[in-house]
Amino acid sequence: MTRLRAHAPGRVNLIGDHTDYADGLALPMAIDLGTTIIGERTGTDLHLTSEQYVDTMRCALPVAGPLDRLEPAWSRYIAAVAGDLGITTGFTGRITSTLPIGAGLSSSASLELAAALALGFAGEPLELARLGQRAELAAVGVPCGLLDQLSAAFGREGHALRIDFATTTIEPIPLPDDIEIIIIHSGVERTLVGSAYAERREACERAAAVIGPLAERTVADLDRIESPGLRRRARHVITECARVRAAAEALRDDDAEAFGALMVESHVSLRDDFEVSLPAIDHLVDHLCASPGVLGARVTGAGFGGCVVAATRPGAIADPTALTGRGWRVRAAGPAAVEPIRD
Repeated sequence: MTRLRAHAPGRVNLIGDHTDYADGLALPMAIDLGTTIIGERTGTDLHLTSEQYVDTMRCALPVAGPLDRLEPAWSRYIAAVAGDLGITTGFTGRITSTLPIGAGLSSSASLELAAALALGFAGEPLELARLGQRAELAAVGVPCGLLDQLSAAFGREGHALRIDFATTTIEPIPLPDDIEIIIIHSGVERTLVGSAYAERREACERAAAVIGPLAERTVADLDRIESPGLRRRARHVITECARVRAAAEALRDDDAEAFGALMVESHVSLRDDFEVSLPAIDHLVDHLCASPGVLGARVTGAGFGGCVVAATRPGAIADPTALTGRGWRVRAAGPAAVEPIRD
């Protein structure tokens, strides 16, 4: 039996949140924090331990019964992947992760893609991303878009990814050498399960039913939406897609100041129109934006807690952990991959 190592990166979204499920645009990057699974395909059971948790996953194949009854909770993602793949050969191994849980950095998508590769997935990156999306829904019932999974499946060192979800096209955008990406945890743990994520998605779908695909509309079209609440949700998606286009151009033109200003505009929209920020996050964004060398900052991911991402001049934030105790200086990473371990 051959031991193998499967790894999938997490992601930070530089700009373009709550646009993926509206067939809009986003600009994430895969990061050099991620999930690694080491082990071997053997037997007929899934038997995995986790470095972060004391619990052990033991599950017979094929997976039977409702996934929400499986314990530990993280095993539901792996069982969902196994069920989607329809595998009958088991796996014994260990999971390690450098990603913080509940931070909005795609720890679940990273686990899904690493598990798929460890369990034998051998298709194209787009297929891998879609498998992870299906597993997320099956495991915890979250109707997520493809942002997290595409970021991990198509990551590229030194680049952000301009993703058009209407056409599923991905364009690598080089990151200038004079911009550092800093992530700082707000101190508020985040989970999409039980959050208003599904409610926000439904609101966008209702708005689109009135005026058509939000990513193709302009602010002028909002007058056709009677509900003030739906207008705000739709306005965020429309203006956020425009900001993604402008942000990609700013990076191509090496215009760091323009890129930072767009990040701040994005945060204001997520705070006011989409209402997914929190006071602790707003305070952190304001503090960062007032700091020398910080170009811009915003809540990242779905919101409701988690992290703030900032673009800074190199070295502007000497210690990313200083403000809240948890922070990271990250680099753009390559895609999810699996390799044999050679002794």
